[in-house]
Amino acid sequence: MDTSKKRRVGSLVMIGVLALSAALSGCSNGNEKKTESSTPATTLELKNGKYDPPVSITYLRPWGPDVKFKSGEDQDNNVHTKWAKEKLGIELKNQWISPSTNNAFETKLRLSLASNADMPDIISYRGEFNLVRELIESGKFVDAGELFDKYASDTWKAAVNEDPSVWYPYMQDGKKIGIPILDYSYNGDPVMWIREDWMKKFNLEAPKTIDDLEVIMETFTNQDPDGNGKQDTYGLTIGFKNWLNTWMSEAGWVFGAYGTMPNQWNLTADGKLEYGSVTSGAKQALAKLQSWMSKGYIPEEAGVYDETKAAEEFTAGKAGIVVGPHWMPSWPLEDVKKNNPEAEYKAYPIPSGPNGQAGRHGTSNGNGVVLINKDMKNPEAFFTYQNYLFDHYANPKEGDEFEHGFAEGYDWVMVDGKPSTDASLTGGYAPEKYTLTFDGARIPNLSMTTLAKLASGEEATTPFEKKIKSGVPVPMLDAAKIVLDQKDIVFNQMFTGAPSMTMQMNNDILTKMEKDTFSQIVYGKTSVDAFDSFVEKWKSSGGDQITKEVNEWYDSVKSGK
Repeated sequence: MDTSKKRRVGSLVMIGVLALSAALSGCSNGNEKKTESSTPATTLELKNGKYDPPVSITYLRPWGPDVKFKSGEDQDNNVHTKWAKEKLGIELKNQWISPSTNNAFETKLRLSLASNADMPDIISYRGEFNLVRELIESGKFVDAGELFDKYASDTWKAAVNEDPSVWYPYMQDGKKIGIPILDYSYNGDPVMWIREDWMKKFNLEAPKTIDDLEVIMETFTNQDPDGNGKQDTYGLTIGFKNWLNTWMSEAGWVFGAYGTMPNQWNLTADGKLEYGSVTSGAKQALAKLQSWMSKGYIPEEAGVYDETKAAEEFTAGKAGIVVGPHWMPSWPLEDVKKNNPEAEYKAYPIPSGPNGQAGRHGTSNGNGVVLINKDMKNPEAFFTYQNYLFDHYANPKEGDEFEHGFAEGYDWVMVDGKPSTDASLTGGYAPEKYTLTFDGARIPNLSMTTLAKLASGEEATTPFEKKIKSGVPVPMLDAAKIVLDQKDIVFNQMFTGAPSMTMQMNNDILTKMEKDTFSQIVYGKTSVDAFDSFVEKWKSSGGDQITKEVNEWYDSVKSGK
């Protein structure tokens, strides 16, 4: 899972692209197909949907802490790489391997760019938008939009077309340099997770407003909810080392209660885009966070906690509230009961502010990008691979090889003659996380429509629905229903284009100014009124010009120009 959900030089014409039949979608149809390149000596053959001889794809992607392998398997030798070679005749090879933590992957890739090292065939990346920008501007990657139009299957194209704006972050001069990696709709939209056993202990009621929530936070902070005789708990855990509005353990919803969302461009009632960190609502939210910090409701270390570290305060039983996505029961909230078998937690809606307004950040259908090296000899091989996953894995039919999951004994097992994806039975292995695009293939609208169907009590009928029902814990199902019930409170990031000219020149200083000011206010080291001088300086230091450029971009994409 990416971290911040951040979102292209010129025209690069692919030379020597091998022409596959328009019918090629990576599916096995029993017919032999052969493609000829512009160089007669080079051929790439598909026999029964498999390349013979095999074709290799070199690639880079960060490897996150959520990816684990069985003994004897690793990034280059596992159930997924074996499947790719045996089923499709595609050999997958990491150019080098680096973890996603502590910016290790980003640092190594930047060093490769700086030294003009050869790039792999494919780079798949989720994370820092500035790095995506640097990769695109390196000139080493092809106009992937042309390849996508030519080789992508109908299933994959339809999934992307659910929201064509997923292309915007990776466009340059009208060219689609990067292919967006799709995620499930609403997948990162947050709910409020609360220790339900603590709620019961003090007979507390569900928080409908920020004022209600403060009663709960005061109790969790000062009335020894864990019963250890020490005042060592917090009401709410947040981590804003990376930002206040991020993917987990976040505080964007506090700003939402005052009608804005920080660190993103929001749509106003008059149809214009405004930067959410410089509005009057942002000042009110910062005042509230300052109050909570002064009362000990949030950890003093919040400013140095990243998202995962902050969540550990909740899983360790030190904090009673954390805000994050509906899928948190799968990770990291499974540690709550490991640390305390008596503990309970439950999802609640995002509470409203003084004017009855609630707000949360929205989630794009895109979550990362695939860049294709302009020197890749056989780029269609990547499409053969990804088409197969979209056509067979994303929403499998009964009898398909992926009907129950990616691989038996990994993400699903047979229990009493029935397939189960229960992580306690499978060991928590997830082969889709080994894939080039992190999750195999996802059709954006599929997950939430399925969860909504199951939450309403309807029967699971398709393999995808049965898989979801088998593997989703009840708290996650309840949380997904809350996400859908509150879909009208979403603040979507409305600017997803390439950085404007002034952004490229001024964003670093503006971002530092913003983070420094917000941190100083939250920690009470300066008055909330310092926000006003920050806004004035932000506007005069390029903010006003950026606002103009952002709105010009928005007008252009609305009009299709």
